[in-house]
Amino acid sequence: MAEHTVEVDGIELCTESFGDPGDPPILLIMGLGASMLWWEEDFCRLLADGGRRVIRYDHRDTGRSATRGPGRHGPGRPGYTGADLAEDAVRVLDGLRIPAAHLVGVSAGGALAQRLALGDAAARVRSLVLISTSAAVPGDRDLPAPTEEFLRFAATVPADPADAGSVTDHQVAYARMLAGGRRPFDEAAARRLVRRDIERAIDFTAARNHDVLTDGPPLSAPLSSITAPTLVIHGSADPMFPPAHGEALAEQIPGARLLVLADAGHGVERADWAVTVPAILRHTAPD
Repeated sequence: MAEHTVEVDGIELCTESFGDPGDPPILLIMGLGASMLWWEEDFCRLLADGGRRVIRYDHRDTGRSATRGPGRHGPGRPGYTGADLAEDAVRVLDGLRIPAAHLVGVSAGGALAQRLALGDAAARVRSLVLISTSAAVPGDRDLPAPTEEFLRFAATVPADPADAGSVTDHQVAYARMLAGGRRPFDEAAARRLVRRDIERAIDFTAARNHDVLTDGPPLSAPLSSITAPTLVIHGSADPMFPPAHGEALAEQIPGARLLVLADAGHGVERADWAVTVPAILRHTAPD
């Protein structure tokens, strides 16, 4: 499918759609620092083949999305917050003239989806699928910290952040660590994806702006106020958000269901598509 750029408020958001425009829409929201490519095309097509209109898009400062004009800031000064990234999802829906969609968010994308379901855009949310994520609002439950391996890696940066080869090596190592270590890791596939992501980007260094984002205005509504049907998907070997994070989400959101993926790490792994794709299709099936 051809890419399409939605231009709103001086922001250019690059989108791509799969499937019949008349089918129920699913909007895929990726985590911070990641372009739409991390929703792999084959994954999108599997969902589309199940009778869904699937939309993926590049966050600001990733891929081919950008801020133009006076709202543009330099490296390390994004000039926007996580709340603004959540609003970008609504901008995508507006640009594509979609009144409401099923939201599928992974990692920080899951937190952005929660923010929409808890705020003024709740009517735009037909359902939620929250993958490898944690609560977007503080709770009263103590949750485990990321693994020591994750924390050590999070303290590192590419040897040369302006060099594509250095960034590629760092991103591949990050993907390996996020995979959780319980399954074979396909380094060649990860390297191909990272290289394509860097080559496609307007400015691959701009994605580091996401490293310094603030959340934006705090949410006042609790998770228990979410009314959208919710499916939580979580890997048992997630090093960023150990499984208790997914369990807490499923407990606090009324009626939420939890799908635990044995030995899966953080993200949407190809090895799990045979389970996750049917689960998402069932969850988003028309009434």
